[in-house]
Amino acid sequence: MGAGRSLSRILWNAGGQIKNGCGHRHQWENDDRCGLLGTVQYEIGDRILPAIRTTPEALDIQELLAQIVNAGGRAAAMEVSSHALAQERTRGIEWDVAVFTNLTQDHLDFHRTMENYFEAKAKLFHDLASQSKKKKASAVINIDDRYGEKLIGRLAGKIPVVTYGLGMHADFRASNYRTEFAGTSYQLDAHGRSYLVRVPLIGRFNVANSMAALAAATVMGVSLRSAILSLARTPQVPGRVELVPAKRQFQIFVDYAHTDDALRNVLKTLRELKPRKLIVVFGCGGDRDRKKRPLMGRVADELADYAIITSDNPRKENPDAIISEVEKGFRSTHYEKIVERTEAIRHAVAMAQPRDLVLIAGKGHEKYQEFADHTIPFDDLQVARRALDDLPVQF
Repeated sequence: MGAGRSLSRILWNAGGQIKNGCGHRHQWENDDRCGLLGTVQYEIGDRILPAIRTTPEALDIQELLAQIVNAGGRAAAMEVSSHALAQERTRGIEWDVAVFTNLTQDHLDFHRTMENYFEAKAKLFHDLASQSKKKKASAVINIDDRYGEKLIGRLAGKIPVVTYGLGMHADFRASNYRTEFAGTSYQLDAHGRSYLVRVPLIGRFNVANSMAALAAATVMGVSLRSAILSLARTPQVPGRVELVPAKRQFQIFVDYAHTDDALRNVLKTLRELKPRKLIVVFGCGGDRDRKKRPLMGRVADELADYAIITSDNPRKENPDAIISEVEKGFRSTHYEKIVERTEAIRHAVAMAQPRDLVLIAGKGHEKYQEFADHTIPFDDLQVARRALDDLPVQF
């Protein structure tokens, strides 16, 4: 029994696989401090650390868990990537609950096939069922996702499974969904009762993610009513449908959407806000899954009124070549190509009119841009703010 195993027994451990959204730490109970390890940042006590990667290396995980314990933490929520599972970075951790949100095309440069990708994700749940010594270990699974259904079948009779979704058979079921600039509300049916849930985050995907959080919290012993009240105080997650402050008659959002499914979700969400015109700035990362590039172009063509294709993190690839592959997904001519990302963002902001919405997609919370032989500081939100400052004053 190593130190990692004993540390994970000290903490309540929630492992999640979050796509098209993001988890955030909550005070699940007034005296419970919960650490967070995820894509956006690591949260340990009162400290917020930049995330080097979604799921750290095995030894680093144990060091971070130790810091959470030393800071008075009683629980830890960890976003577990498919890469980490394939590379055994979380081996030895005693999970209390594992959460499956959904599975869409991504990371095929690493996994090669969707089946391999699914098997990597499923490993978290197989580990939960076969290795965890904690008596109440449970899985929380999105029943609306076809891979979620497949996972439920595999786990039948092995560990308790709590489901969530929009279907009648979900243990946690959402209906009467409504989104506006202030956030999202919906009716939750669970535990034989109905509840009104309000989340200060917009988007249908945040309905699903919030249900996952509520289900996981109740599995870990938090009362559902307390969890709902905590959820209403959720802070803005950096780079996830994040509104750029602007005293203008149009709105700008920054989001991490870097797959066709994520881009579809966020564009559909912004459509629900009924803009006059929806403008999107986006690109695709270099040295990553090339198959999704035309798919993202197709989504932008179908759901945005105008698109500006630009660079994301080109890495070792030619930015023009990446943009050309994205362009193959377009059928209309309602787009243009601007390789330099700052210029693309400034152009989108300059062309926005009253009641328009501008989405800057792909990099979200990232504070850098990667090229072949160097990395530069780059923050979509700050670039958008500077572009707003340079606009003529409105009277």
